[in-house]
This record gives sequence, C-alpha cells and structure tokens, in this order.
Amino acid sequence: MSILVDEKTRIVVMGITGKEGSFHTRQMLNYGSVVAAGVTPGKKGQKVEGVPVFNTVREAVRQEGVNAACIFVPPLAAPDAIMECASAGLGVIVCITEGIPALDMVKVMSFLEGKPCVLIGPNCPGIISPGKTKVGIMPGHIHRPGSVGVISRSGTLTYEVVDQLTRAGLGQSTCIGIGGDSIIGTSFIDHLRKFKDDPETQGVVIIGEIGGSAEEEAAAYVRGEFRKPVLAFIAGQTAPPDKRMGHAGAIISGGKGKAEDKINALEAAGITVVRNLGKFGEAAVAVMGKP
Repeated sequence: MSILVDEKTRIVVMGITGKEGSFHTRQMLNYGSVVAAGVTPGKKGQKVEGVPVFNTVREAVRQEGVNAACIFVPPLAAPDAIMECASAGLGVIVCITEGIPALDMVKVMSFLEGKPCVLIGPNCPGIISPGKTKVGIMPGHIHRPGSVGVISRSGTLTYEVVDQLTRAGLGQSTCIGIGGDSIIGTSFIDHLRKFKDDPETQGVVIIGEIGGSAEEEAAAYVRGEFRKPVLAFIAGQTAPPDKRMGHAGAIISGGKGKAEDKINALEAAGITVVRNLGKFGEAAVAVMGKP
C-alpha cells in the first residue's frame, strides 16, 4: 500500500510546455504515471506528449478529473501556481521549483491553512510509489515496490539511499522528498503519521540535514508514538557554522541545527543513525530485517 498517491492518481503538470515540464512529463508517462493534463496560460488546445494543455487548473479538473499537481514554473510564479491548485481542490500538490522567496512561501502557507490538500516541497524531487506512480523528477528505475517508507530533505541523497535499499533487496512503499527550503509544505512528522497507519509500511527511513529542528521534532514524535523501526542519516556532519550548505534551510545559525545535535536526538529516541552513507543498505537490512 502507498500513501498520498497511487496508480489511480491523475496528474496535472503546471508549466508543461516549458523545457523542464515537458521533459519530466515524458519521464512520468514512461514510468506509468497518469499525466492527464497540463496547464500553461494562453496555450490551451496544444498537446505535449499527447497530454492536453489547458489555461487553468479548474479546466483540467473539470475536463480530465485531475487530483494531483506537479509544478514546474519559475520561482516568482510558483506561489500563485500552488494556490491555484489548492483553490481547484487538488489533494496533492508537488512543487519542484526552487528559489521561491521565503516571504512568498509564508503567504502560501497562510493561504493553505485549513484546506484539504498536501503540499510537498518546494525545492523537492517529489513523491513516488514504486510500481504505481511518480509525481516529480525521481529516477524511477532505482525504486522497487516494498515495505520501507522514505522521507528526505535531500533529493540526491534520496536517490543514493533508495539505490542501496533496492540493491539490498528492500523495496519501498512510498518515497517522499519534502524539500530543502526553510519553509516547506509538510514535515517529517506529517508523513510519519501516514506511514504509521499504513499496514504495508514496515519501517521508515529519514534522511535529514543540518539546519532547523525538523529532525529533533521527528525524533520526539517517534519516541512518543511511532512503533515501527526507523533508520536515519544526517547530512552535513562536517559543515562549518553560519555557512549555508546547498539548501536554503541547511545552515547552522545561532548554535542551532548542528548535525551532532540531531544525531543525538534521533539516537535518544531509539532510532538507528547511520554515519557512513556507504553502509546504509547494510544497516537497513540489520534494522528492517532481511527481505
């Protein structure tokens, strides 16, 4: 069983006529995802990879029954795209776009409050339920269906960890890249709650990084409410303070957000933390059990 998306998910691609939108539409279609519509204002009537293009999300909902979005639009247009998807009633919104101003995301999060939708991202690789669908830019061939849930702040580290899991014989139920910005739509805890209630997810992998307190909060949740095995990796163990490392949210400032603090919190919650990324697959088998 997967969480959030499955083979019945009908996707609309925002910015489908652009270079990135058209390329990843083709990749999603090749994976078997149901990309039912695209949206680019002013280009209604066109087709991209056989997918009909509309001017608005509401048109795509009305004519193609889409219920999830994948957003490939420039940073200044992405906040409006997210809010348009939420207003149209889409249940899952994946925003790939990076570089959205933090103040704009504050306004977006205020707009989304109380609405029945899940925002993944921005600045993320998306979500994939192996063998069913992917909404985003993940390399589908490294994933295999299975019982391990993956939640990550880092796109490329997700791919490395998933590849090791697959090589170790551990398939995945759903893999989610929540995004590396300081303001994102969902947290580790949001998805841990869903994995907790998913009978087919037997264990979860958390991939964190320096900056913020999301990993410490996840550790507290796991200690109090989560009974499935959890394995973690924290990137940035050698990062210097007050220097942003890659992602907008990956910065140690004011003495907070250090890798060691996160590792200590995770281990105190009974979570196994892998310090050598190259050993992740081996550690996963030890924690999750042999497939």
